[in-house]
Order: sequence, then structure tokens, then C-alpha cells
Amino acid sequence: MNRAARTKKVIVLGIDGMDPVMTKRLLDEGKLPNIKKYMEHGAAREDLHMIGAHPTITPPCWTTLATGAYPGTHGITCYWRQSPDSLDGVVYNMDSRHCKAEQLWNSTVEEGLKTLVWHWPGSSWPPSSKNPLLHVVDGTQPGSVNMGVAQMDWEKIIYASAGTKKVKFIPHTQKAAGVGCNITDMKEALSINDEEDEMMELWWGDEARKGGEIRTYIKSLDDTEMMIGAKVAYDMIFSPVEPAKAWKSAPENALEFTVLVSAGKEERYGLILQNPEGIFDSVALYRSKEDSEPFVTIPTGEMVSGIVDDATKKGVTKPCCRSYKILELSPDGTNLRLWISNALDTTNDMLWHPLTVHDKIVTAVGHIPPVSLIGGEDSELVDQIFEPSWELYNQWQADCLGYLLDNEEYDVVFSHLHNIDCAGHQIWHLGKTLEPWKHTDENVYQELMERFYLQTDRYLGRFLHYLDKGYTIFVVSDHGLLVGENVPPILGEYAGLNTKVMEELGYTVLKKDEAGNSIDEVDWEKTRAIQIRSNYIYVNLKGRDQHGIVDPKDKYDLEEQIISDLYNYRDEVTGKRVVGIALRNKDAVLLGTNGPECGDIFFTIEEGFNRLHGDGLTTAQGYKDTSVAPIFLAAGQGLKSNFITDRVIRQVDVAPTIAILLGVRIPAQCEGAPIYQILSEEL
Repeated sequence: MNRAARTKKVIVLGIDGMDPVMTKRLLDEGKLPNIKKYMEHGAAREDLHMIGAHPTITPPCWTTLATGAYPGTHGITCYWRQSPDSLDGVVYNMDSRHCKAEQLWNSTVEEGLKTLVWHWPGSSWPPSSKNPLLHVVDGTQPGSVNMGVAQMDWEKIIYASAGTKKVKFIPHTQKAAGVGCNITDMKEALSINDEEDEMMELWWGDEARKGGEIRTYIKSLDDTEMMIGAKVAYDMIFSPVEPAKAWKSAPENALEFTVLVSAGKEERYGLILQNPEGIFDSVALYRSKEDSEPFVTIPTGEMVSGIVDDATKKGVTKPCCRSYKILELSPDGTNLRLWISNALDTTNDMLWHPLTVHDKIVTAVGHIPPVSLIGGEDSELVDQIFEPSWELYNQWQADCLGYLLDNEEYDVVFSHLHNIDCAGHQIWHLGKTLEPWKHTDENVYQELMERFYLQTDRYLGRFLHYLDKGYTIFVVSDHGLLVGENVPPILGEYAGLNTKVMEELGYTVLKKDEAGNSIDEVDWEKTRAIQIRSNYIYVNLKGRDQHGIVDPKDKYDLEEQIISDLYNYRDEVTGKRVVGIALRNKDAVLLGTNGPECGDIFFTIEEGFNRLHGDGLTTAQGYKDTSVAPIFLAAGQGLKSNFITDRVIRQVDVAPTIAILLGVRIPAQCEGAPIYQILSEEL
């Protein structure tokens, strides 16, 4: 085999959740000019498709892209892995030490290629090689860099009004009824318990990373991510608006209000300011009324980011980066809604290797801008806050990668961006008006969905000029995101133990309280099997499991019965089958989902009943030109130009293709093959 390098430099631009079906539609409509340029310079399938790994979930699929191995081989089989001590518990899984297959970047540094792995979730942190040429940034969670370790304070909206009598803090609860400054149930909102409340930790936060067991029982639709994740949760501060008084240097006619930060324990002071025409159109925030200058001034209509202010969490105070935006300001200044982002500790460099990378980025580019995590069913917040905050973050990340490529002489860059997937988990299920979300307008959300593809196109455009510098660029995703055709069953939700269907089928039994209601505790003496994480069913087996009741000699027959019952289970609304395929572990090798981390039975949800991703086949499609398939597009040195291939491209093929192009060793456990049809020179 000819192993001479076909390129000396590779950039992988990974876009989490990017769907080739939606991309192709927008491309054909002329809305993605930069992706069109990549197509003209590179190679792909006509439909941009790639066959993804199973389950179609972030950590397994990014690990497959990095190793060329299937999840059953590399062992990263979900966000979580099964607890070694209990069937209903899971433990954190985004840890390179759990990966049983070699990552491609180990090969690149072995051959002397300086390599950057930027926020690649699943198998990159801690660094998998001690080679000094390997530099790694985060990768412990999929959101944005440092999201899992540096948050010091929650997002908040300040409602300041001349009609408010006193300052009130309400910790990250759901938004009170009413819109804009005109809240209709102030009494109810102010009655919410406002005792000291710890900041809501993200599920991938500190406690999860410490390795302890986590138990989440999913018994109804209300327990699913689609219902919980799309609900707006932020701190609310109600403040009077009054003429400015006792200020060292307040402008004439300025109005004052108060902001509470750090879980409501610290004050900041605000001035609402007039323009020369007498219209109130901006806000300035101060740490003290004695300060001569504000630490931030926020004009109407602009998101201001990169502002450093202290925040305190659990008694520790850190300088933190925040963003700000005025949502609403009346011309007379008597009503204001002001959004303040979460606070990211600017000193936290624990997930940067070497630490000098963090210092160089902060000096050359700036602090990490926090992304918003609110929006969901409140389309105004998606429009005004959530999407613009990701636009700022995208530009910051492009600036970072550009600086590192231009100044630090990296030969290979593996990078990941989470904007589309983060938006998907907030709003994609609202792209079709189904019964649980009938109060939302699917047309509004379809337009919002498109905006994340347009901002991604702008992000990708920032790297086009590297093609002229001799780089080879891959644009790939872990999976797509579909808009569901129907409400999904309580089966296949990846966040924990799915009980409803398994209870109905008689395999899982929950204990009852005195009133006869199910509680979050399995009755192991009566439970023969459970369904946990995305696609896995475990038999409660004697001799293997702590509370096992199924005799090993009966396991095969029980699996046969479970599979039969799954196929016969029908959706209670449509009467249609909801399970796609169900395979014993030994048979699931056909999908690469066999082995000790893949349950006794691997199953998928039938197309038409899929949630966003994770529960179905990689070929599943949804409403409004959406799918779960990942995208593949490559351009540059060593590849054919303006070329369309009929080859079926699989995620396991990406790593060996990059290895061939760079002339490095293919990772040891790789199960894919080079996409030789798109190479400019034959192997």
C-alpha cells in the first residue's frame, strides 16, 4: 500500500447535530453559500449522508469518528455507562480512560504532527497520550468550552418597573405568566419560595464527573428531556425604577434600579440612561454608586459580551465573564427587561492542556463568552438571547482556532461545535405542533431552526481560506436531529431508567407509596428486566446482578419473550408499532452495539416515533426534511475536487481516511476503511 502522505495539514470541523437532509434542502435553496464552496472544492455524496454509529448519541459517535471503531468496540456507548453496582444506576462516561480503542490523534503525534483536540466530547479528556505534541481543550461535556466546570452564577432576567415596590429575587424558576414587562401574575411569582438555593448544576457538572452513581426515573412524558429542557429556567429579579439618588456621578435624568447576582446575595446598581433626544435607550451597570464609571454599558438592540465581573458560589469569589442584553425598555425608562448571562470563571483552566493554551487564547482572543441555556418554548428568548449568544460563541471559537492555526503551527486540528445540537434539544421538537406543545407555532420554530444552520455556514466560512494554504478540511457531525412525527413512547430516553412501557409489559415493577402511587425505586424481587439509557435492556440476572432473580438457564427464553413483546407493543394513540428492531447482545454485533456495555438486548424506536436523536437507527428521518444521519463533506489537498461519490460512507471510515491522507498509522482498533473513491491519487 502506498502510505506516502497526501497532505501535511488537516482540519476537522465537527458540527454536533448537523443533519445532511436539512443541510441539502437549505443548500439547494441557496442559503448556505460557504458549504456550497466546500462542495465545489471537495468531495461528498450527493445527499451529504454518512452512516452513523449506534446509538446515535454524541459521545459514542464522536468517539467512533476519532477511533474508526464501533461503540461496542470502543466502549463509549452513551452519555453514561452502566453502574457496576446496580442496574438502575449510571455513572459518567465522557472520559478517555473508558475508551478501549485508540484515538487517531495518538497516531498523528506519534508521527511528529503537532495536534490540537478542541472540545471533542467523549474520548479526548484527559489527554490520551503523554506526547508533548498533543494539546487538548475540554471534551468532558458537549456544550461549550468550560461549561461543565466554570459556571459560577445562573442566567437571570431583571424586571425593573416604576410600579414595583421593593427588590425581590426568585431563583431560576419558570417564567411567570405574561410577556414583556407586563407580568400578569406578580403575586404568584413573588410567592415562590426564595430561600437560599444552590445554582442548578448541569447534569454533566462537577458531581457527575466525580464518578458517583446517578439515578433518573423516566415514568411519563413530563420526565423526558423534551418537556424539561424546553422549559425556561432563570433567576428573576424584580426591582423598582426610581430617580437616581446618592450617586457619585449619575447623568442628569437617569433612573436607577437594582440587580442581584451570585444567587441573590450580591448587589449591582443600574442606571437607565437618556439619549440626546430624551429617549431612554441604554443601561449602565455599576458595582457601587461610588464608582465614577460603569463596568458595562448596554445599548438597546445589542448583546454586549466579554464583560468581567466577580461572582460568588459556595463562598468562593472569582472574576467571571458575562454577556448582557436589553430585552425591552420603554421610551420613558419606567419599564425594563434586562438579560444577564450565566457567569464563567475566567481563571478556570483545569481542562486545558497544556495550560499555556488557555493563557494564549485569553490574551489573543479574549475570555470564553457564555452561551445561553434558556429559550425553548419561549420563542422570544430563542430569537433575542439563545441564538445570538451562540453567534458570539461561534465567532469566538473561530477566532481561537484561527489564532492557533496561524500562530502555533498545528498540523492537525480536531474541533467540535455544539450550536445546532444545543438548539435541537431546546427547540427541534417544537418544529411540528403536537399535542403536548400545541401552544407553540411550528412555523416560528422551523424558521428559528434554520437560523442555526445559517450561523453554522458563517462559522464554516471562516475556514475556507485554509484550503488555499494547503489544508485538507473535513466537515462532519456525530448525528443529525429530526423533528418527531409523533409523541415518542417512554422507551429509549437516554437520561436514565425508562419505566412506563416496561411496567406495562410486566418486566419492571416499581415500589408503591402508602397511597398506591409508584415511587422512584425498583422492586427488585419482582423485576425481571429494565430498560436504561438510550437503547439497552438488561435482564435482572442471578449471579451477575446485585438483586438478580432470573436464572441464567432462563435468560435466552426471557430475551425471546421480551423481544416479541416489544414488537407487539403499540402506541396508545395511533395503534402503530413503536419498536424498530430488537437484537440480543450477540446479534447486535451487526450494528456494532455488542459487548458488556451494550445490555442484554439492543433495540431501536421505529421511525415516526423517534425523539430528536439517540433512540433510532441512523437512517431515521422526521418531519420537515430532518433526519438523524450525520453529515460528511471533505475538501482540499489529496482529495478530488467537485466530486460526488456513490459510496456508502460510514463514521468508522473517517479516521482511516484521515490517517491515509496524513500518511500515519491507522488506529489499532479501527474497523472502518479509507474512502478511497474520493482520494485524488489511488491507493
